[in-house]
Amino acid sequence: MISIFFDDQCGLCSKEIAYYQTITPPGTIEWLAISQHVDALASLNIDLVTALKHIHAIDANQQVHLGVDAFILMWSELPRWRVLAKVASFKPINWLLKMGYEWFAKWRFNRSTHCQIASQDQSFK
Repeated sequence: MISIFFDDQCGLCSKEIAYYQTITPPGTIEWLAISQHVDALASLNIDLVTALKHIHAIDANQQVHLGVDAFILMWSELPRWRVLAKVASFKPINWLLKMGYEWFAKWRFNRSTHCQIASQDQSFK
């Protein structure tokens, strides 16, 4: 089983994850809302601000994947999304996806009030 840490305070993120949850085969993905699992993140040495900046996935070997790599891991478990996982893993496409994801993640983080509050709160650094 893999674990996905997602920003449950972000409307867009929550809607996307809600869709994935409806198509997830039982026993394959554990969905963990960041706001409710800060301690679990800390046990993996992931601070809240870092978790808010990028989606994180933990595979069966407890290896951390973030951003596009987290999506690829997640998609590889979802029916009809496995093909996209393989395409997204192809180096030139993977590079483009990572560039686009980094731009989007930075834009989303900078415009989200809850992300800005977390980044200013010294207890999360």
